[in-house]
Amino acid sequence: MPPRSDAPGHRSGKATRPVNKKATVLRLLKYMMQFKWLLLLALILTVTANTLALVGPRLAGDAVDIIAGEGTENAGSGVDFAAVGRLVLLMLGAYLLSSALNYVLQLLMVRISRRVTMRMREDLFNRLSDMPVGFVDHNAIGDLISRIFYDTDTINTSLSSDIVNVLASLISLTGSFIMMLTISPKLTVIFLVIIPLSILLTTLITRKTQPLFRKRSKKMGELNDFAEERISGLKTLKAYRREDYTIGKLDELNEEVCDSYYRSEYYSSTMGPSVNLINNITLSLISVFSALMYMNGGITLGNISSFVQYSRKFSGPIREIADIYGELQSAIAAADRVFQLLDEPVEPADSVDAIILSDPKGDVEMQHVSFGYEKDKTVLKDLSFTAGSGKLIAIVGPTGAGKTTLINLLMRFYDVNSGKILMDGMNAYDLTRASLRKAYSMVLQDTWLFSGTIYDNIAYARPDATRQQVEDAAKAAHIHTFIMSLKDGYDTVITDDGTNISKGQKQLLTIARAMLVDANMLILDEATSNVDTRTEVRIQKAMRELMRNKTCFVVAHRLSTIRNADLILVVRDGDVVERGTHEQLMNMNGFYRELYDAQFS
Repeated sequence: MPPRSDAPGHRSGKATRPVNKKATVLRLLKYMMQFKWLLLLALILTVTANTLALVGPRLAGDAVDIIAGEGTENAGSGVDFAAVGRLVLLMLGAYLLSSALNYVLQLLMVRISRRVTMRMREDLFNRLSDMPVGFVDHNAIGDLISRIFYDTDTINTSLSSDIVNVLASLISLTGSFIMMLTISPKLTVIFLVIIPLSILLTTLITRKTQPLFRKRSKKMGELNDFAEERISGLKTLKAYRREDYTIGKLDELNEEVCDSYYRSEYYSSTMGPSVNLINNITLSLISVFSALMYMNGGITLGNISSFVQYSRKFSGPIREIADIYGELQSAIAAADRVFQLLDEPVEPADSVDAIILSDPKGDVEMQHVSFGYEKDKTVLKDLSFTAGSGKLIAIVGPTGAGKTTLINLLMRFYDVNSGKILMDGMNAYDLTRASLRKAYSMVLQDTWLFSGTIYDNIAYARPDATRQQVEDAAKAAHIHTFIMSLKDGYDTVITDDGTNISKGQKQLLTIARAMLVDANMLILDEATSNVDTRTEVRIQKAMRELMRNKTCFVVAHRLSTIRNADLILVVRDGDVVERGTHEQLMNMNGFYRELYDAQFS
């Protein structure tokens, strides 16, 4: 749904910042270090499992030498099958134990990765709840959801498998290189040429792929936001016969997502084959030089066998790292998007000496308040008014005049640019936000219900309310009869934001929810726009009784429903141009009279 004209501009993602790979990895490690003992166990398992796997080739080489009769005291006297059998059993045991430890390691890493991503999601939700309302107004909901779920899932996948594989590969690389040195330093020299070449190739491909993975995550967020908006507005979409246009636009975005996926995978996939080519060339050189050394008596067949196996164990990890490097780049890009959201500034903290507002009387005053969502665009200009305790204050005016903005300032969803807002004579900015907002009960034009029973939705702000209190609130909101007509009554489950009940009924439920809250002030932001005029008048009468001696703010378009207000503020272009009762304003023959006559002409 597009924003209202007096609300912040269209939501969009913020400018993409360059990825600081080192900082992102360090922050990711910080999350992992919260489970340091599990990580230590994982490290021990990784080292042990891969060390055992490195024993096998050496044992196999010794067995070959025994069979060939080389390098043994019993050369030429036959094969010592008992010794060969012992070596085979040791090799089999090492491989079996290594496999078992790797299995335990995989289970452990899945547990660690799930806990890390769970903690990340908790931090993201907590951060969003601490952010000012304006942040959500200015950012695409689909992109935020993509960061919370898609990006954290990407991180989870990488943590559960890729990091273990990289660590295992590094151990295998180091161990294989050491074993090759002990077997033949001359043959090992070949790798001193190959390693820098592999590193150079990896660096060049990384520079190309890293921005592509960042773009891929961004495009996925845009697609999620588009789909979320269109599904939410499906009725409007069908009513205006925009199916073909929407499908075309979705195809366009989907094509961009697919293209970004293809380009990132295309360039990252070149790393594996390229490294594999280098490894094959290396193996060919080893085969040639080891054969020459054998002919000159410089190496045994067993050592050649062991060296070749270690060379493959050395080359294999390089290829594996190359293959999963693209996934690691994707995970780093996803982590950076998560950390970017976590770095967004939260709502400014209450001042150290902030006062808790207790037992508010409901006297509200605005003194020369100016405000704009953007620096160069002022919505409210030098606004002043007084709302006495226990009064019904109606706020009217054309679309975009600043009515909803005024409510946002009263609730401190936004802070004023200049001027003061007083509550019972105290500056609202000297009060804690929690106590200030607790003083209000609020019903918005855009109703919000969650999946749950009708009872739970009404008692949302007062979970300790009794059944009788919930029913009394529903009766006051004129929704009790409808609820009782349902098969399960108050236990009826509302699904998908209330799609199984009408909009008017949804609004009545939210009004009942507001009535149940024991607040000293009530805000209705065009809250009865989806009910008929007769019901709206009855609801306001019921609320007037409920809000006796309490302050009530009503933003309304239908002027017939606020004729009994104690004070009507007429807002135009950010200023209160007229104020008074309905009769007083009608007698002025001013802007209010024009609005009223326009509705009933």
